[in-house]
Amino acid sequence: MIQAPTIRALGLLSGDDRDEEATDRPGGGAPVRSLGRPPTRDDRHRRSTRECLLAVAAVEAMLEDGHTTRAAIEGERTALLYSTAAAYAASNRSFIEGGGGIHFAYTAPAVVPSEVAIEFGVTGPYAIFLGGPPATLRAIWQGAMWLDAGACDRALVLAVEIFEECADLYARARRLVSAPLTEVAGCLLLEPGRGRLVFESGRGRSGRRAARPQTAAELLGCAPLAALDRWRRDGGVAPLALSGAWRGEQARLVWRLER
Repeated sequence: MIQAPTIRALGLLSGDDRDEEATDRPGGGAPVRSLGRPPTRDDRHRRSTRECLLAVAAVEAMLEDGHTTRAAIEGERTALLYSTAAAYAASNRSFIEGGGGIHFAYTAPAVVPSEVAIEFGVTGPYAIFLGGPPATLRAIWQGAMWLDAGACDRALVLAVEIFEECADLYARARRLVSAPLTEVAGCLLLEPGRGRLVFESGRGRSGRRAARPQTAAELLGCAPLAALDRWRRDGGVAPLALSGAWRGEQARLVWRLER
């Protein structure tokens, strides 16, 4: 156990919030609730990939939720932790198929947190977690450990999942993912708090893939942030426990608040 962080703010953009219904993609692709492409405000972002623009928009949504400013997260005392399972599929596919406009940097895992770091001037510790819900839970845990150790004053936990560009590929593996595929971009701001935080992780029998929960949509690594958003909307008074499974791993993160 370590000291539990305070949930200072959360920005969450979800395809569930858009008016359009999830529709089957051309060519038999899996149904997707897309976030679309955020508009670019300046020339610096004109070649940014969609996942990068959504990440920046998620941080801006977090700042709005926390009634704070960009200046409050600038500098070396802000940590940045990024988690995703699918956000690089689109740029990697474009690179492999010769779609044009994609350079090597956009196939590297660091590109999304790098865009965010440049945009908001974040220069503190950072880490990247690739995988489903357990990866995001581990990112929150790592951020909490850095806060507990005094390595940073605040931690941004960022997660982005997009599906639009690869809907046909997901349709070939429907048994591995739920439907509809719902695009989400979220940013969680953590600060030092009270109480204790517990992280638990284990694997299913014989290392087989853990049973998938029956949910209304597929959120992959963004599922814990969506669950946290629902907890806050419900008043944030019930015990907080986030859980998720991915490729045989089952993980759980529990806040134990002091009385």
